[in-house]
Amino acid sequence: MELPVVNLKVILLVHWLLTTWGCIAFSGPYAWANFTILALGVWAVAQRDSVDAISMFLGGLLATVLLDIIYISIFYPVAATSDTSRFGAGMAILSLLLKPLSCFLVYHMYRERGGDLLSHDFLGPSQEHSAYQTIDSSEPPADPFAVPEGRGQAARGY
Repeated sequence: MELPVVNLKVILLVHWLLTTWGCIAFSGPYAWANFTILALGVWAVAQRDSVDAISMFLGGLLATVLLDIIYISIFYPVAATSDTSRFGAGMAILSLLLKPLSCFLVYHMYRERGGDLLSHDFLGPSQEHSAYQTIDSSEPPADPFAVPEGRGQAARGY
């Protein structure tokens, strides 16, 4: 099955807009949780090749599904007292309904970046390469006092 091409920026824009409108009715923890996850999404956009960024965004989206269900179910009767509050609550519910679809699309982006849940790199250390040598490397460290081959000792003029 061929998935439609959906840009991560579009997913972020939709959830940002719905979260902003949802904050009309729900503030505090709802806003903190959702805007924090959207910040992880911005990181995933900025670092296009990072498996860690997209996996953190995916995990955050999954967590906010549960958090939104709890928060909306507890505070909905209090929040929906006016038309404006009902609109905000409706947008928060719409955001919650769209999150599973967003998780599905972000998961496919995660797979495109090289992430694999079966290899346990979703919860474990990243497989990204860096220029730093790990501590448990089998290579001996370079001798900082060794003279490179082909060079003699030059007199230092201090």
